[in-house]
Amino acid sequence: MNIHLILLIVYSVLLTAGGLWIARRVRGSGDFFVAGRGLTAPLIFSTVLAANIGAGTTVGAAGLAYMQGVSAWWWNGSAALGSLVLAFWIGPKMWRLASDHGFYTAGDYLEHRYNATVRGVIAALIWLGTLAILAGQLIAGSAVLSVVADVPKPAGVMIGAVAMMVYFVAGGLLSSAWVNLVQLVVLVGGFVIAIPVLYSSLGGAAAFNAMAPPHPGYWDIMYSTGSGMSGWAMLAILFPAFIISPGLLQKAYGAKDARAVRLGIGLQGGAQMLFAFIPVFFGLAARAAHLEITDPNVVLPTVLATQLPAFLGALALAAVFSAEVSTCDAILFMLATSLSKDLYKRFINPDADDRRVLLVARLAAVAGGIGGVILAIQLQTVIGALGIFYSLLSVSLFVPVIGGLYTRRAGAPEALAAMAAGIITLLFVTYTTGGRGYGLLNPNLLGLGASALAFFLVMSRTLVSRRA
Repeated sequence: MNIHLILLIVYSVLLTAGGLWIARRVRGSGDFFVAGRGLTAPLIFSTVLAANIGAGTTVGAAGLAYMQGVSAWWWNGSAALGSLVLAFWIGPKMWRLASDHGFYTAGDYLEHRYNATVRGVIAALIWLGTLAILAGQLIAGSAVLSVVADVPKPAGVMIGAVAMMVYFVAGGLLSSAWVNLVQLVVLVGGFVIAIPVLYSSLGGAAAFNAMAPPHPGYWDIMYSTGSGMSGWAMLAILFPAFIISPGLLQKAYGAKDARAVRLGIGLQGGAQMLFAFIPVFFGLAARAAHLEITDPNVVLPTVLATQLPAFLGALALAAVFSAEVSTCDAILFMLATSLSKDLYKRFINPDADDRRVLLVARLAAVAGGIGGVILAIQLQTVIGALGIFYSLLSVSLFVPVIGGLYTRRAGAPEALAAMAAGIITLLFVTYTTGGRGYGLLNPNLLGLGASALAFFLVMSRTLVSRRA
């Protein structure tokens, strides 16, 4: 057994033990769902940043940088820009509503603003789409184990799933917030130490200047290889998704006040914008090291395992594994809350007491973990898996959430029309163009445009009808 694997095992055991210890403080669904609404700005900062830095932002972005070039910065940069909008314009408004009306989930807000049908439709979409993003994290975790110990993908996926399910199922957001703080320290510390050592060992700037890029646009920040993942495409997919992500909104609900939302999420947006350069560096470093890699999922773990001293490589790999686990618990959070609160209590058993809702939330997390494992074994790449979720989230939820906050004239017909138009347009354009869209008008932008147009057309028609 090598040092890389030993450190990963010890680290996973310590995370699980810490999460279970904190879970003793969970006394009811309020602690599980929103941490008793007592999270300070530093805890909001760490839990949101740890959730945002996951498979796509580390393994996925490094693989994109290796294949595509510096435009991979937009995978993280777009999410950071969306987080800033959440911090200063959307998050504080949502926190006040959640505090005033006792919201636990995004579905609570949607029913308050529209009706139960909108809540149910969105909850079902989120539950199905979230399995794809969970699969992306598990694929990345299995890639680390594959490089470190030649663990087969199915076994690696299951190991990662068990590691993150145990402490989350026990403690929910309360466990996640504190465990995420530890994960973030390991993540940032591992990368900050690894970068200068790797840069020096490769030969510094001379090595990067001398490398042969795979295509002429490798150094173009907005370049696309034709896969549809240009800077504009990533901005269209990720920017709106990180403004209205149910998991991030629910973390905002857990803040102690609106100031903690602005300060915590705002600072993490700035931190993620800086972090966006780190996976790009590792992707470029793989080129500078002349590594021949065909699977983008293993670019980052291969660089860390082969180009750094053994102990430092193990620390950096633990940082990567930490990123995947920290995002997995945020995803389980969405799965657990959307099924237990938005579907089970609202539509199946409205009389369920607090204890029953908490039990269903934990069972939903387990079921979601199993579903994510099955899907992860089937899907091939991290970016492919995450793209499914972010696209669906953007075109279905963005317009109803933002429209509901900034106009009182819209109701359930507008929200349902926006969801239907966005999803239908996304699927149609993706299918007819092979996912490429029409130049800068990629499927996500067209889906968002169709969603907004449907929302305002139905709202205008309703206003005309009322006046008549």
